[in-house]
Amino acid sequence: MEIYVRKPLYRKLQKRIIMITLLVCFIPLILLGGIIYYQFANVYKEKIEDQVKYKAKSESNAVKIFLKERTSILSTIVDTNKFDFLKQQDNLFNVFEVINHRADNLGIVDLGIIDNTGQQLAYAGPYNLKGLNYEEQPWFNEVMAKGVYISDVFMGFRKMPHFIIAVSGYDRSGKWILRATIDSDIFNRLVKTAQTGRTGDAYIINKEGIFQTAPRFTGKILENSGIDITTLGEEASFEENKNTDGDTKYYAGAWLKNNEWLLVISQETGREMSGLFATRNLVVGIILFGCLAIVITTVFTTRTTLNRLAEADEGISELNAQLIQSDKLAALGKMAAGIAHEVNNPLAVIGEKAGWMKDLLEDEEFQESENFKEYLTSIEKIEHHVERARKITHNMLGFARRMEPHLDDVDLNEILIQTVELLESHARINNIEIQKDLQEDLPVIASDQSQLQQVFMNLINNAIDAIGSNGSIEIKTSRVKSNLIISIKDNGEGISAEQQRKVFDPFFTTKAAGKGTGLGLSVSFSLIEKMGGTITFESKKTEGTTFHVTLPVVIPEKK
Repeated sequence: MEIYVRKPLYRKLQKRIIMITLLVCFIPLILLGGIIYYQFANVYKEKIEDQVKYKAKSESNAVKIFLKERTSILSTIVDTNKFDFLKQQDNLFNVFEVINHRADNLGIVDLGIIDNTGQQLAYAGPYNLKGLNYEEQPWFNEVMAKGVYISDVFMGFRKMPHFIIAVSGYDRSGKWILRATIDSDIFNRLVKTAQTGRTGDAYIINKEGIFQTAPRFTGKILENSGIDITTLGEEASFEENKNTDGDTKYYAGAWLKNNEWLLVISQETGREMSGLFATRNLVVGIILFGCLAIVITTVFTTRTTLNRLAEADEGISELNAQLIQSDKLAALGKMAAGIAHEVNNPLAVIGEKAGWMKDLLEDEEFQESENFKEYLTSIEKIEHHVERARKITHNMLGFARRMEPHLDDVDLNEILIQTVELLESHARINNIEIQKDLQEDLPVIASDQSQLQQVFMNLINNAIDAIGSNGSIEIKTSRVKSNLIISIKDNGEGISAEQQRKVFDPFFTTKAAGKGTGLGLSVSFSLIEKMGGTITFESKKTEGTTFHVTLPVVIPEKK
């Protein structure tokens, strides 16, 4: 299968590897991020829920203590003083001064003594309320019936929000009441201590949902809160709602004053959970960055790996093609040797018959013939071309006869002449002139004639291919000290600097596909190296190339 046929398979394999790798990486990463965020969000939510519940419970205890403490003070005054004593204005004022002096911030604004008809007999405080009758007030009957009463917040004679704590006493004249007004500001400040953060709120509502203390954000005292108190239980119940802006708000409630007041603690999660949202954004950012890094790394590594695999596959395909070509050339060499042997036989017969015909022309009767010169010229041409064909077949046999090293008495000039004769026709067809500048006094050396001929044929053939057409090749021999140098120069396109590093690499070729195996120079380099010589070259792009073969002068042994 050719490499261009396999390229779609590589692209499909690349997509599949990238998809599988990304799925294997993304699914655990996204699941892990989602689980971590979900767990963290639950912990954060539980933290806020517990905080709201704890605030409701702790603040309800503080309010209960506040109310119980003041109720106890009033009960103590009633139990330790007689009605006749307290209904005296001066005596009541002295008691009022004592309790405010000994206990700071009790929040008791005034005291009043009221008889069983609702008439206020004595009053100590900042208002002029002595002589008022409270018989028609709802709280009056509650105190008379229960003994202790804490009212809701109301306006009353003062025309301002307040609530009272009233305790009843009893003497021979009947029941009477000690009534105290509680400072709303102190009570409000107590409740507001439960407000936390920027969105937390704390307030008290009654069973009808009416504000008993001022909320932090919306609403006023004695306005309807709009809260459904049935959703909040006895202790510190919890509820989650969404406001008009879509933000989640947590509510916790605790009942006070015999389930007549409800302390409400609320907390919006939007701002308070900003840390969670920041963490969520950080987790999402990390996951996105990780996914991007995984995508880039996966795509890069997969493409790199498959590109190298494709290159290796392409190299193997080219190697297979070159091996097939080499096998064809080897078979062609054997076939050429066989053809040379077969051609030699008819050439010998033709040469013998031409010689016999030439001998016949020496007879007197043929010499007197009008066509004698034409006969003689034709026979000489036949002998010339027979000899030329014999040289070609002889050179082919010499080139193909063996590859193993064998020392012959080698005349380099003669080998070059024979090699040029084999390639001269090919060069002439392409209008390439082969010039020879051979030094005449070169010594005969001991070397392998067949392998040297193979090297020179490779170099000259490469020079012809490099020129293509319309050029010249110059072959020069010389002796420099103890070395013989053969230079083969062409005026072809030359070799680029990048390709020059690979010239002697096996299977590297600059020729078009199918026109070269890339083995010629590699094999030539190896052969010359085994003979103790070297091959070097000089090349410039568009100026041509010159190969230099250097061989040591080895004198043949006497035979």
